[in-house]
Amino acid sequence: MIADVLADTAARMDRAVDAAKEDFATVRTGRANPQLFQKIAVDYYGTPTPLAQLASLNNPEARTIVVTPYDKSALKAIEQAIRDTPNLGANPSNDGNIVRVTLPELTEERRKEFVKLVRTKGEDAKVHVRGIRRKAKDDLDALKSDIGEDELSRAEKELDALTRAHVDTIDEALKRKESELLEV
Repeated sequence: MIADVLADTAARMDRAVDAAKEDFATVRTGRANPQLFQKIAVDYYGTPTPLAQLASLNNPEARTIVVTPYDKSALKAIEQAIRDTPNLGANPSNDGNIVRVTLPELTEERRKEFVKLVRTKGEDAKVHVRGIRRKAKDDLDALKSDIGEDELSRAEKELDALTRAHVDTIDEALKRKESELLEV
């Protein structure tokens, strides 16, 4: 029973760490990256649809992304969704077949804003991991009558070590992203 709770908790924490890393990847560093566009939702026939499902994304130059829609009728909606995305600061241009997005140079001030954004995302991820820990602790406390105090104490120590490891992984990813952002 304890092993099941800990295994489920570890899997949920792993997913939270992966989500945090994906979130970090959506924050722009100096070079244009198609991952920046992964979380953009396009209003496609009244349904918010991820951009990656509507178009292919290519990176021909350091600061340029070319978006080639699978359905040319979605071109205007894709262009509008990219324009409305606040963290990109990009102005897309549409030539009737593709959308070309040229990202502006990052200023020092903009880089610092992105560092703050990444720190906020990292803190949110750590709060989520701690929430998973709290739920697991409640599940372990519910098993208290079936298991002994020693077993419960050992399980809580394992849970704390698991939580610490996942929070440290998020911190490491956060440090890497910060150094990437501040690198000129």
